[in-house]
This record gives sequence, structure tokens and C-alpha cells, in this order.
Amino acid sequence: MAGVMAVLWAGALILVATSVKVVADNIGVNWGTMTSHPLHPRIVVQLLKDNGFEKVKLFDSDPWMVGYLAGTGIEVMLGIPNDQLEFLSQDYGNAKDWVKENCTSHLRKGGVNIKYVAVGNEPFLTSYKGRFLKTTFPALKNIQKALNEAGLGNKIKAVVPQNADVYESKSDKPSDGVFRRDVKAVMAQIVRFLKENGAPFVVNIYPFISLTMNSKFPSDFAFFDGGHPIQDDNVQYNNVFEANFDTLIYALKDLGTPNLTILVGEVGWPTDGHKKANKNSAKKFYDGLFKVLASKKGTPLRPGEMDVYLFGLFDEDTKSIEPGNFERHWGIFDFDGKPKFTMDISGKGGDKHLVAAKGVKYLPKQWCVLESYASNQDLIGQQTGWACARSDCTALQDGASCSILDPDRTVSYAFNSYYQMNNQDEDACDFEGLATVVSKDPSTMSCRFNTQIKVDGATRLSFAQGAVAAISSSLTLFFLLQ
Repeated sequence: MAGVMAVLWAGALILVATSVKVVADNIGVNWGTMTSHPLHPRIVVQLLKDNGFEKVKLFDSDPWMVGYLAGTGIEVMLGIPNDQLEFLSQDYGNAKDWVKENCTSHLRKGGVNIKYVAVGNEPFLTSYKGRFLKTTFPALKNIQKALNEAGLGNKIKAVVPQNADVYESKSDKPSDGVFRRDVKAVMAQIVRFLKENGAPFVVNIYPFISLTMNSKFPSDFAFFDGGHPIQDDNVQYNNVFEANFDTLIYALKDLGTPNLTILVGEVGWPTDGHKKANKNSAKKFYDGLFKVLASKKGTPLRPGEMDVYLFGLFDEDTKSIEPGNFERHWGIFDFDGKPKFTMDISGKGGDKHLVAAKGVKYLPKQWCVLESYASNQDLIGQQTGWACARSDCTALQDGASCSILDPDRTVSYAFNSYYQMNNQDEDACDFEGLATVVSKDPSTMSCRFNTQIKVDGATRLSFAQGAVAAISSSLTLFFLLQ
């Protein structure tokens, strides 16, 4: 009997050991939906649970999608798109209605664990040219007031996720950090309001953007290898992530709120669409980030645990590529919920593949390619450009995963992208008689020709309002016509 008990106890210990939580409490993830073929929320929520993510940040508040988070305990940050800020700022009644419909309605017993409401998303980006400068703070005040009046103010805080471009340093040293002159006045109002309401400052930090925007930026400083450090008086910064974070703290100090809690709302590394965006670099970045987070050393100005949301969950093939073709490739999972590379989220040497999405169904294994005997060869350039303008050809850009395809396969990639995005419709593989459907996968070692996932009508209808038209840049067309 003693021997049997020993075996049972050993088995119990094994179960305990294998059920150790991998994702730390301070790590969440962004769930974006700018995709032509979104995974069903039921599948996504299961994926979050399977991988131990207990925090998720959304970019809208679709009640159908949010409803699937009920009963999971997952902490949720709801999102309010920028185009709703004016509506919410004009009339407090609008904010009350929003809170009632998107917060109160989910807070029944066993409901959704809503922690934050993100009022806008990076509304003060320089590229917006002040469009949301006058509406963001009034919308923030109205939403928090509505939360307070609904008796939710202690549980749910209104925040404004900001891009790191709202602050700057003339010397590139964190100690010279200040908010941009054009937003400083409104930022002073916002940070004081956040402090008064016990809400955090949410900032999105992108070392990849720092690297790609400046040809002289030292590559290793974008990672966590300790190369090309910045010396700021007696403090040394070995990576841009920590230096950027402390620049924000100095900017907050300049406005009289140096101790304001900070959440990193977005941080990550893309895997395609740019010569510096690939899986190896993304893995290198995340491995370094997770080690820093696991150490709980924080930054020189803010020691201790840091709260971050990874960006993002999936690749999004209809996301705007105005900032760059890499914008559609930030996911730690591919469009169909398959993990892209092994990750050590624990930061303690537990390198492994994340759990893939379960229950994903695909369209038939068939692809649209250039017909080898096609006539009207003079139409190829025109039809290729037409296909890319209405689908996703970002992987064909210089240095990207499909950039070294031969000319015929490049055309086939463009045709197939349009064909798959249009659910393999027969008419979507014509291109003036230049294309044909094949059952042999045309993918190469480095370039994957996708077959899309099946999306039911309810999913497509629900996400339709959040999707944007797939419009590729003029660079894509120029590149393909060469």
C-alpha cells in the first residue's frame, strides 16, 4: 500500500510541476481584429486560456466578442476608437449610454472582468496633426464620470493609450525627457486627471520603430544585449526600451506627476514586411524582454515589476500600412492562430511553442497562380498591381519573406492573396484569363502561400464594422511593376 501511495504522490507532484503558470501576471496581450478572416472569439478566448494569458487589451467593445470573455476571469481593457471621441466629448449623456451598454451590461455575476476603458488609441500621434487634440480629454472625463456615477469608478479606470512620440528628449538622454510642445498643455490635464482618479498612464513603446526610423540607430540597442549604452549622468541604459520608459518618467516629473503608475500598452516586434522584421529578430527581442520582465528589476528610475501588453496576438491583413508594410505582421501567432516561433514567456529558460488555436477550419487546399500558358502577357503588371491593391502583398516587399521569388511566382503570390481574401471565389481567380486554380502548394522554403480559414457569417458580420479596406501602398504597385 505504501508503494502505491508513493506512486500516487509522485504522480501528483508531476501534475503540479507541469501545471506551473507560464505567463506571469504582469504580461497581457493585445487582441486586434483588422483582418479579412477573423478567428471566432470562442477560439481566441480558448487560446488565451490555453496559454495562460490573464490580461487582454481590445481596440473596441464589440459586445458579441467581449461576451466570450465572460466567466473566464481574464482582465479586460475595452477600447474606444478615435472616431468616437468627438461624440463622447460633446455630450455627457453619450458617455453614460456608452458605459451602460459596454460596461454595466457585462458585469453580472460570472460576467466580464473589465479593468480599464481605453479612451482612444494613440490620439496624439504627429501624423494625426492635432485632429483629436480637443476631444480626447473631454471624452476621458465623461467616461470616467459615467463610470463613477454607475458605481464602477473603483473597479474600472478610464485611460488614454499614448504612443511614445508624445514625449521627446533633445539630447536623447532620458533626463531631458519632456512632452512635445504641441501636446504638453493637454497632457498636463490628462496626467493630473489620471492621478486624481487612481488610473495609470498607458504608453506604447516600439524599439523596432526606433530602429527603422533612424539609419544610424545601433541595432543592438533595440534589443537587450547591452551594446551601445547611453550614459545619463551616473545611470547607464543598455537598451532603448528602458531608456524610453525612463524618458517618460522624466516627462511626467516635469508635469508634477513623477510617481504615476505606468502600463506598457503595446510592445513587440514584427516578423515580416521589412528587412529587419523577421522571426529570428522577433524571437531575439522577446527573449530579451521576457528576461527583463522576469527579473523584476524594472528600470533605473522605476525599479520593480513592469506591466506590459504584448503586441499583438495575430497578424492582421487589413490593417493600415501607412506606417510601413510590417504593420500587418506584429502577431506572435499567425493569422490562423499558429505560433510563429518558440518563446520563453517565463523568462526563466522555458523556451517552447505556445499552444495553437484549436478548432480552426480552412478553405480547400487550392491556390490561384499565374497560368503558365497565359495569353495577354502585357496585362500581367496591371493585374498584379490590381490584386495587391485589394489584398495583402506586404510579404513581397524588399527584404520580406517573399521578396526573392522569381517573377512568375511573385505574380502568383499576388493573385493568390486576392483569391484567398475573397474566399476562393471562382471569379477571384480570373485576372483577364491570366490565372488558374491548382491543388499543388506553390509555397517555397521562405515564402508561404496561404489558404484562408473558414469564417462563419456571424463572425464576419460582427467584425465587419471594425475592418478596414485592404489598400496597399503605392510602393507595392511600383515594386511589382518593375
